[in-house]
Amino acid sequence: MFRVRRSRVHGQGVFALRRIRKGTRIVEYLGERVTHKEADRRYEQKQTHDNHTFLFIVDRGIVIDAGVDGNDARFINHGCEPNCESVTEERRVFVEAIRTIQPGEELKYDYSIGRAKDDPPDVDEVFACRCGATKCRGTMLWPAKRPMARKPPRRKRK
Repeated sequence: MFRVRRSRVHGQGVFALRRIRKGTRIVEYLGERVTHKEADRRYEQKQTHDNHTFLFIVDRGIVIDAGVDGNDARFINHGCEPNCESVTEERRVFVEAIRTIQPGEELKYDYSIGRAKDDPPDVDEVFACRCGATKCRGTMLWPAKRPMARKPPRRKRK
């Protein structure tokens, strides 16, 4: 149904070999299932500017590390106007087509990587998006912009 090859978006990508109809379950995201603590330990030595991992958060207890026993699903790139989505069922992750995908088209889903309070100031540059979509938000993070600090309400003058 698909092939992994060089991508203009980032490194390797996954490309349709045939027409894939909307709603088709394309592939399961496989790899070693570990705790969040173990995933953090494995990648704590990475440079802060290196966003390249094959981690997929399943839930509050489990992360899939496709860098260990993973399959080709780990090469599906992020896209701001995706043709696929990830679906979690019974603690398993699948990639499904959300529209019909034509032969030769690269498969993409929105990573929607969450923001954290302790993110470095350059986190948007680290997770910059290169999908090339017309409505590219410029980052793989969600929400697209860092939330503004809440200002205290103004007091009325008497």
